[in-house]
Amino acid sequence: MLQFFKYVLATLVGIFVFFILSLILLTAIGSAFSSGNKASEIKEDSVLKLSLNQQIVENAPSEDPFEMILDNQGAKVGLVDLKEAIANAKLDPNIKGIYLDVEYPVAGISTLEELRGSLKDFKKSGKFIWSYSEVMSEPAYYLNSVADRIFLPEVGDMEFNGLNAKITFMKGLFEKLGVEPVIFRVGEYKSAVEPYIRTNMSPENKLQISSYVNSIADQIYGQVAESRGKTMDEINEILNNPVGSAEEAKEKGLITDIGYYDSFEKALKEELGLDEDKKIGFVELKKYSTAKKYVESGNRNNRIAVIVGQGTIYSGEGNSDSIGSDSWIEELRKAAKDKKVKAIVLRINSGGGSALASDVMWREIELAKKEKPVYASMGDYAASGGYYMAMGCDTIVANPTTVTGSIGIFGMLFNAQELMNNKLGITFDGVETHEHSDFPSLVSEMPETEKRMIQNMVNKGYERFTTKAAAGRKMELAKLKSLAGGRVWTGVQAKENGLVDVLGNLEDAVKLAAKRTGIEEDYQVRYYPKPKTDIELVMERLNAKIEGNIDSKLGIMLPLAKKIEELQSMERLQAKLPYDVVIE
Repeated sequence: MLQFFKYVLATLVGIFVFFILSLILLTAIGSAFSSGNKASEIKEDSVLKLSLNQQIVENAPSEDPFEMILDNQGAKVGLVDLKEAIANAKLDPNIKGIYLDVEYPVAGISTLEELRGSLKDFKKSGKFIWSYSEVMSEPAYYLNSVADRIFLPEVGDMEFNGLNAKITFMKGLFEKLGVEPVIFRVGEYKSAVEPYIRTNMSPENKLQISSYVNSIADQIYGQVAESRGKTMDEINEILNNPVGSAEEAKEKGLITDIGYYDSFEKALKEELGLDEDKKIGFVELKKYSTAKKYVESGNRNNRIAVIVGQGTIYSGEGNSDSIGSDSWIEELRKAAKDKKVKAIVLRINSGGGSALASDVMWREIELAKKEKPVYASMGDYAASGGYYMAMGCDTIVANPTTVTGSIGIFGMLFNAQELMNNKLGITFDGVETHEHSDFPSLVSEMPETEKRMIQNMVNKGYERFTTKAAAGRKMELAKLKSLAGGRVWTGVQAKENGLVDVLGNLEDAVKLAAKRTGIEEDYQVRYYPKPKTDIELVMERLNAKIEGNIDSKLGIMLPLAKKIEELQSMERLQAKLPYDVVIE
């Protein structure tokens, strides 16, 4: 009987706790929703604080009503929101300057380049940009270098030693597991399969990586040199002999001030003319997104539709981290039919993926061009399947550091017979009605006839890709093929080779599209897909929290687990970047 009462009491306590937590949850949600429509008041002498130690993606919800309920793990900030806030702050009389809080930004180099360009434009207003960081990674310093004053504590750490590119090779792992990759490809540079069949880079792959990484380095370090008032020779000398202390960083002109946060705060108060006992009016991005708008929105009947596509390309539905051909095409069709939309800009940030999905989207772009101009704006990546999307557009605009090209096709299957038979003791048997009924089999040796079938598919896919690319670029097929073969280029190199038309950012692409349609004096930019609903947001945050907990358990095995998950989702033919390369 005593045990029974214990269970009853525990149940009652559980119900009570659940009730209290539910009440808190509903109150928080109600508070978040009720505050969502209020305009933020920005006081005089305020400073826009940009906290950039998170993932920066193309487009993200500017406001998350569930941030107070769920922790901020996995939170993202949109490049679009950051650039809009900076542009508005440039005109806002109550904003006196920007404080950059950046140590470890998670973003591609081209994304950082666009953000840095917006910060550089902000300085034309005569307002200041200051930064304070306890440590600075190489990407962080790239952003911070645009600041008027750069603070680093005397024990602070700073990375400024050049770029390096790394690829993870898994041939040894597959050999230990008893899994044999079966590879099909076209082009000496189409090396997406190298991590599965080699233990190091092929000479061709090393050549192209060296070429485009050095091109990126020339671009970003040239910008750093300009901002810090140095020559490229001086910057290269510093990169080859990295600074070892804050004192040395200041001595070489990389930073302006050595000091802790209190010193930074004191100096900033003096800049703002505040008394020591007064607080600095820092304004975070979330609050500033609802502040008064000083940038005119433009004529709503003259719209430029920016359709954002970021992540790996798949058939079917996509999400915020991938491009699904079905959902992406739906957005393109709506924009093409909308009479208020005068031109379309495709913002592409993808290293490719499914060759089938890429080709299907290319076809829809061809149809959309019959309705109105279609421009491409390349972000961090617009390579392989990403270039497949761009090549049919009227004009292609790329950032100087965009990774593009990689015009090629590959296919990959795995023979796990040894793993199943000899290491796990699993065998298979069955019957077939025809000679190739079991094609393709992942647990037996593939006959040469079947290998030839897939290789023929890859060859035809490559011919289709290059022929359409040549037509889109109005280039002789032989010339196009000399630039293809899976070869990767930066935006600068692609412009020189005729694979892109203009070097510039998203705003440049929008301006060109507006000018093409004669609405450059008064137009409005709309981004698609539209922001998620609040329910979609909370479900995404919950899923991210669950995945984050799982990922934390995997530890150093996380990259391998992600790679295996990606391999499982691949279709037979891929138009994808030649490798997963990490530039740091």
